Amino acid sequence: MKKALILFLLSINTLFGFGQEKFSFAFFTDLHLNNNEKANSFKGLELAIAKVKKEHVDFVLSGGDNVDVDGLKEPQLETARTLYQRYQKMVHNSGLKWYYTIGNHDRFWHTEGEHGTGLFSTYFGEPYYTFEHKGWKFIVLNSTEIRDGKYCISEKQKAWLNSVLQKTSTDQPIIISSHVPFLSLYYPVLEGYYTDKDTFINQKEIRGLFDKYNLKLVLQGHQHLYEEIKVKGVQYITAGAISANWWSGDFHGTEEGYLKVDITGTDFTWEYIDYGWKVLEK
Repeated sequence: MKKALILFLLSINTLFGFGQEKFSFAFFTDLHLNNNEKANSFKGLELAIAKVKKEHVDFVLSGGDNVDVDGLKEPQLETARTLYQRYQKMVHNSGLKWYYTIGNHDRFWHTEGEHGTGLFSTYFGEPYYTFEHKGWKFIVLNSTEIRDGKYCISEKQKAWLNSVLQKTSTDQPIIISSHVPFLSLYYPVLEGYYTDKDTFINQKEIRGLFDKYNLKLVLQGHQHLYEEIKVKGVQYITAGAISANWWSGDFHGTEEGYLKVDITGTDFTWEYIDYGWKVLEK
């Protein structure tokens, strides 16, 4: 009965079409909130929130590296908790709807949870999940799982993703959020060589799962650069960083900022917005 209902609802959506409404959202990646008073990262996020509220977006989607806790030791659990709590409180006070992607720096390795996800899950829920908004499906991945010392999507997560796609109409427009990129030219451009260090190792396999689906946009973080790549009709955007060069100025020409995405029907446009952060005087 439940399966029949799902198929009926999918057929109704296919009949009348997906994405009939307009909306916008903001993609905030690489916030790197920390306790460094000179960096004053929470003040920077406050400015970004004030800017995006003027844009009247439907929600904010974080792209990972929300808080810097991965380098903390087990006795520093309260420090890690405090960073998460301050971030959570700021989000609550913003009045904005907020969705979260986990990044490598969000992993506190000393609490329960696979691949260091325990503390993240305590405050923000599952590290991979899906939600829908006005006919569009958003799939949030955890690309910081580890296999052979490299970033990956685990077999467990891949099985979950397959189950999600099996319940998805091939016409429904899809947006992915992945902290570690599917595609990037970061190292070839900056260092002159290609490496899988800052893409996840089974990205081709995971990308292939979407071949018969209507994947429109992949939002990425991790690199702190602004980068656009379009391949096989799919737009990949590595969306700079709220923190720019870890709160010390621009990063190879990419200023602190966020991506604003505007949806109209099944089409979208985007803009990278510098929200006006100035580095504190030393």
